[in-house]
Amino acid sequence: MDLIDIGANLGHESFAHDFDAVLQRAFDAGVSQLVVTGASEAGSIAALELAQRRPGRLFATAGVHPHHAADFTSHTESVLADLHRLDLVRAVGECGLDYHRDFSPRPAQRRAFERQLELAVACGKPLFLHQRDAHADFMAILRDFSGRLGPAVVHCFTGSGDEMRAYLDAGWHIGITGWLCDERRGLHLRELVRDIPADRLMIETDAPYLLPRTVRPMPSHRRNEPMYLAHIVEELARDRGEDVAVTAAATTATARAFFSLPPAPAD
Repeated sequence: MDLIDIGANLGHESFAHDFDAVLQRAFDAGVSQLVVTGASEAGSIAALELAQRRPGRLFATAGVHPHHAADFTSHTESVLADLHRLDLVRAVGECGLDYHRDFSPRPAQRRAFERQLELAVACGKPLFLHQRDAHADFMAILRDFSGRLGPAVVHCFTGSGDEMRAYLDAGWHIGITGWLCDERRGLHLRELVRDIPADRLMIETDAPYLLPRTVRPMPSHRRNEPMYLAHIVEELARDRGEDVAVTAAATTATARAFFSLPPAPAD
């Protein structure tokens, strides 16, 4: 398989000691390219630095996750604007709203989200979006930018059928993670993924988070890795009633088009 992981937090400290081995395991499992998530000012810089280490294999996003919205300053905005002038940075985000934990006050989340949407308008790059328990405000803010934004993907989708249909009606893409494999809270996704058009569907690990609970043998460290993208696409294909080669090819083609990725290098 030729797979693209559209969301991997490779700058996380858990990867610092074995980063190269993590990448090699991913490549050996058929993951040819990865988009490294930038979720804070420092994290976005780190995502770019990682992408620079593996040209053609790794790319980056640059943004501020709603958990870090309270730290969003004019300096942060300037740093992100500079990052979005670079070719290796392929999307604005991870940005959006998260009312599930409220690690940042909601007004701060909304302000940071709006400022990043302005950046997306200015640079013309796609959006890498996050939404949890904030659907109404999320949609309201995005409606204010209607007609001014490029493509968008709702990363790590875990929501309801009504939310998914609203995103698809808006023309956005859906990112599916190992949440699909969680029998405690992801069973509804096994039904919903059948209704996502192939040209709107992408896959991601969100590593090191969301280790698929159906992986066997289960690693003792419980750290998710990009190599498990192969497991996610197998589960996704089964739920969609497709051959895994079909699902793999479609999600890869969609990701490559969305992020304007070149063909993966042969090495």
